Amino acid sequence: MRKNAFRKSSLLLVAFTLMLSLAACGGSSGKDEPKSAEQPGNKTESSPETKTASADEPGWKLDTSPITFDWYLNFSWFANKWGVDPTSQYVTKKTGVSLNFIVPAGNENEKLNTMIASGSLPDFITLGWWEDGVKSMIEGDLVLPLNKLAEEYDPYFMKVADPAKLAWYKQDDGNTYVYPNSSSSPKDFEKYSRDYVSNQTFLVRKDMYEALGKPDMRTPEGFLNALKMAKEKFPQVEGQPLIPFGLTEFNDVGNGSLEGYLQNYLAIPYEKDGKLYDRQTDPEYIRWLKTFRQANEQGLLAKDVFIDKRPQMEEKIAQGRYFAMLYQRSDLTAQENALYAKDPNSVYIAVDGPANSKLDPPTLAGPGISGWTVTLISKKVKDKARAIRFLEYLISEEGQKDLYLGEKGVSYDTIDGKDQFKPEVLELLNKDRSAFDKKYGSSLTFWMMQDTNMILQWQPPSVEPFKQMEDWTKGKTTSFSQYDNINPTGNSAEGIASTKIAQTWGKTLPKLLISKSDEEFDKIWNEFLEKRDKAGFNKVEAYKQAKFEDNVKKLAEFLK
Repeated sequence: MRKNAFRKSSLLLVAFTLMLSLAACGGSSGKDEPKSAEQPGNKTESSPETKTASADEPGWKLDTSPITFDWYLNFSWFANKWGVDPTSQYVTKKTGVSLNFIVPAGNENEKLNTMIASGSLPDFITLGWWEDGVKSMIEGDLVLPLNKLAEEYDPYFMKVADPAKLAWYKQDDGNTYVYPNSSSSPKDFEKYSRDYVSNQTFLVRKDMYEALGKPDMRTPEGFLNALKMAKEKFPQVEGQPLIPFGLTEFNDVGNGSLEGYLQNYLAIPYEKDGKLYDRQTDPEYIRWLKTFRQANEQGLLAKDVFIDKRPQMEEKIAQGRYFAMLYQRSDLTAQENALYAKDPNSVYIAVDGPANSKLDPPTLAGPGISGWTVTLISKKVKDKARAIRFLEYLISEEGQKDLYLGEKGVSYDTIDGKDQFKPEVLELLNKDRSAFDKKYGSSLTFWMMQDTNMILQWQPPSVEPFKQMEDWTKGKTTSFSQYDNINPTGNSAEGIASTKIAQTWGKTLPKLLISKSDEEFDKIWNEFLEKRDKAGFNKVEAYKQAKFEDNVKKLAEFLK
């Protein structure tokens, strides 16, 4: 492209010298020129040099000239940079694509909403599938339909994309604007369920738990007693106060640990007789919320729990300051490694946690078709063709292998007839995840389009300290796909009502936990229910029921 830019500039100079028109020199227009000499890969889709894509050949191979895309990740904790490790360098060398990650410094929703309001979005956007921003971007006509991009610029995309996932996210206009990561269709679940593990774990610090006699923490009484014993026996950890119990961070709509996670541990059903069940008002759930209120009253919920964000929590996990946590196991990988290196007995292990009155086993969330995050392409993308083709590469088996194993000879080799990490690479991966990310950048360092089913063929067997946590969840996982994507979002009446209810709950939950008595708890709870009804709870539930029924029909079709 640099050569091409020079050639065209020369033609224009000759044309000017001879006082000829631009049209006489071949009919070029400004929109067909490279956007800048510094970005030779930034061709528009109408460039005469754009080759015709085929349904039989990966589109990304048609143009591997340099281009940089801006990619927004709606996760303030993401800290990795593209191009500083061998894996991302290898992908850039291969595809020509570099990435400039944009990550919010503070509140994710504020940053995203500001970008949406301004109508100015980066080339790619990745966020949780459940977030309002997804619908806002689609309804605001700010993003491009992937199916139309594929039809025009890269038919091969439809060969590597999962039709069930595209259909799952199809909008009323017939278009699909997002593609998920970590997604498992019903057929995936049938095929891989024996290997599935859940991320939802109740964790305890191994040495403390064993020193206390491995107390049964499934009942409110046993749970509170164990926290009390831990605080008395281990008042300090490395000179800092013990935190008896840890949760995910509180936000403006609540706390994940005390909602879906806890309800799944209590095996509260999502539906009864084909009708969605109000899990939030289940007696077992209320019973355990009151247990946490009691824990706070007894000084067993540290103030840290209410105010810490993920970076602060990670620091305290690495110090081993929590006795127990209702937390996602994959989010403490680096910290678990650090604890294991220091003392294998100081790690966190998964044990039986809060249970219902019948002590039924938990029903933990396994992989669902909605996945974890979804990625969209902005209408203001630098190059439509290159964008959809790079997305095609990322979700293809070749792209998955590149980002999981890295470059052959650098981070992996064919050993005993199987492509796998080199021994020294695997050793670092198991010992120091943060150092591994920086030194190699493979094994899902860049997880935006990860296919957790496809990578099973290259994944090494789990080792301690992670194996125990994973193994504990096996046999307890359930697919909840039919309940995904049923909450109304956006500016519809139901969407506005749902947002208001969620924000009301976000304010109510901490008040319930710090209430002085069960009577005060009941008062706050009843006030919440009244506000919930006034905000339009019934119409939200009617909307969810209809979406749920649609989901059931969709999933049945995918299994045919």
